[in-house]
Amino acid sequence: MTETDLDDTDLDELVARWLPFYEDAHRHPELSGQEVRTTTRIEAELDRLGVEHFRVSETGVVGVLHNGPGETVAFRADIDGLPVTEETGLPYASTDRAELNGNEVGVMHACGHDTHFTSLLATVEHLRTHPELWAGTIVLLFQPAEETGSGAAEMIAGGVWDRAPRPSVVLGQHVMPLEIGMTALKAQNLMSLADSFTVTVRGKQAHGSQPNAAIDPIVTSASMIMKLQTIVSREVAPGAGVVVTVGSIAGGTAPNIIPDLCTFTVNIRTPDERTRESVLAALRRILQSEAEAVRASVDIGELNRFPRCYNDPEQTTVVVAALSEEFGADQVLRMPAAATGSEDVGAFADAIDVPLVYWYFGGFPPGAPTISNHSPKFGPDGPGALRTGVSAALAVLLRYRGRP
Repeated sequence: MTETDLDDTDLDELVARWLPFYEDAHRHPELSGQEVRTTTRIEAELDRLGVEHFRVSETGVVGVLHNGPGETVAFRADIDGLPVTEETGLPYASTDRAELNGNEVGVMHACGHDTHFTSLLATVEHLRTHPELWAGTIVLLFQPAEETGSGAAEMIAGGVWDRAPRPSVVLGQHVMPLEIGMTALKAQNLMSLADSFTVTVRGKQAHGSQPNAAIDPIVTSASMIMKLQTIVSREVAPGAGVVVTVGSIAGGTAPNIIPDLCTFTVNIRTPDERTRESVLAALRRILQSEAEAVRASVDIGELNRFPRCYNDPEQTTVVVAALSEEFGADQVLRMPAAATGSEDVGAFADAIDVPLVYWYFGGFPPGAPTISNHSPKFGPDGPGALRTGVSAALAVLLRYRGRP
């Protein structure tokens, strides 16, 4: 046994108790900002476990677990699902639907957030039943709307750090297509910063037979989209970790009408604040210049903005030691570079200027096909993912608040 004092039998029993909760959560995901059922169920479990809790946003819940005097740490778990129709074939697969932007969409825990909050609740149960293992205070952050990059900011604006004890460190974890029992992390920037925009190009409508009378927003948009790709190829150094994606475009009503309006969306991922500023300046310069060249106009509207996810080097060393003791040093992967995915967990730490450590954990059997998060086929092994998530969370929390 490691410092979690949780042998295989105890862990199996703990996971078995929480597996029905996990499967129900997976069967009934909710979109960002709509996590009413999920939040209510989390609150019910916190009540059952005797944990003080309160809301700081419409669906953001904070739990405070006290066990005498000592250090305060925070642990965050996100709770929202995605507008993805599930294709895992799991017996507890989601068939739920929801409304998004006026359209009905399938909903799925395609990023594994159900493993995150279930693992944290199971961890809380173990800590509640074994107070002899630890001392101090653990702040539990059950965060909505991670996928839209707004949930952490909403909880901070709602006064989370005015009402909850301020921690010395913020912790968190994310399931990934890694083998069960594996973890991965790195110091400094773990993930990318991200910015999404909607771009509206306004021109002049005309009949398709009279293009000279038009200012074509579709052709202009096409030129903008192609020119934006030169940000990666010509504006930043090779290997800088910058990604520019145009994910949607809409304009026009008929093949023989040049419309007066075209819209598209852009997603930008950058490794650090300095690169972000440079790339966003290039984005605006290109869009404005392309519009001006043809006498069109362009409006750039911000959709969402993800903060940095920066792992404090000193505290990362503490977490690596805890994970290595729990799983074995060879099961703790040291990532060579930041991932191009994004997270808003870092906002909790940056808001009060304390360290963050965030890591990945595996939820798939050895030899399983590599299926990335956000895929309709992303289906972690429930028991295996929970075993890894609970073990990792306990190992790290008890490294901070273990026996003297």
